[in-house]
Amino acid sequence: MALWRIRATVDDRPGYLSVLTASLALRSVNILAVQVHTTESGAVDDFLIDAPDAMAEADLVAAIARGRGRDAFVARAEAQGLADQPTRALALAGRLVHDPEGLGESLAALLDADEVRWRPDHPRGHGFSESRMTLADPAGGSYLVIRPAPAFTPAEFARAQALVEVGGALLRRQAEQVTLLLRDGAELLVRPATADDAEGVRGLHARSSAASRQRRYLSGAGRAPADARLRRLLEPAGGVTLLAVRHEPRTGEEQVVAMANLIAEGDLAEAALLVEDAWQRRGLGTALLRRLLGRAGRSGFAAVVAHTAADNVAMLRTLRRIGTGVTDRDGALVSVTVPVGQPEPATEGTPANSG
Repeated sequence: MALWRIRATVDDRPGYLSVLTASLALRSVNILAVQVHTTESGAVDDFLIDAPDAMAEADLVAAIARGRGRDAFVARAEAQGLADQPTRALALAGRLVHDPEGLGESLAALLDADEVRWRPDHPRGHGFSESRMTLADPAGGSYLVIRPAPAFTPAEFARAQALVEVGGALLRRQAEQVTLLLRDGAELLVRPATADDAEGVRGLHARSSAASRQRRYLSGAGRAPADARLRRLLEPAGGVTLLAVRHEPRTGEEQVVAMANLIAEGDLAEAALLVEDAWQRRGLGTALLRRLLGRAGRSGFAAVVAHTAADNVAMLRTLRRIGTGVTDRDGALVSVTVPVGQPEPATEGTPANSG
């Protein structure tokens, strides 16, 4: 037996697919997978089949014609074709997580394309013809995909554009990562948090003293947030959470040493900060808060407000460094409101490089 990929168009009417499959079955063809693409000219049926070794390409084309199929495409297939298209697309998206710049290769694999070219020009319109597909790159430019046969379908175009958008989002996230050089020479990676960082942030809370947690959450017990609240802090609606991460060269692992939250409150954004005790008084808090201020300005917030205890001298000093604001005191609580909208000022921690 031999693996083949066949594609044919049949009228999109009840029973026509069964006529095609019956014609193949009469010739001892075993259908391993099938995918149906709806098009204006009919239903395009894409099969992965196991056929007798004696069958040639011409025999399969003849069997398709007897089964009322037209525009037949027949080609030998490899064992990896046994994975269905949704599984294949998910596997390629997973590959992009580790190599966002490999989008061109992923598109070629997804579409069995002969050629994929990235072009700097953004197309006036994107779409596809029988042998060419143009995909808009969210990061700018476009991808031209060429495959002489079989003809592209709307389902393939939608699947490819979704993969491009995943790749674009991963590249944007990668571009947001900055290596921060502190004034004492230490290097940390600063990047946006995701839900996958929950365990690392729990470790940050565990290593931080009760006093540090109390100053962050303004609670007498200084407890770490519950899981549900922690998830909201990692990906706040309308805001952002930045993490400062130390890379451990001996183990290759990352350790979160600080968390800076920017939480939307109408036209204002509330900023809050937790820095592990061993990393305090090294300029890290100032660097993170200034980055939050820049993010707030780019997001259209009018001002950033931070709440802290009146005896938290270090935090009040840091807030004075990032800008001139309005200070209000209510008992033991001090609120500092800093207007935004100007370019982000230089940080005490200097970006060593980005990406």
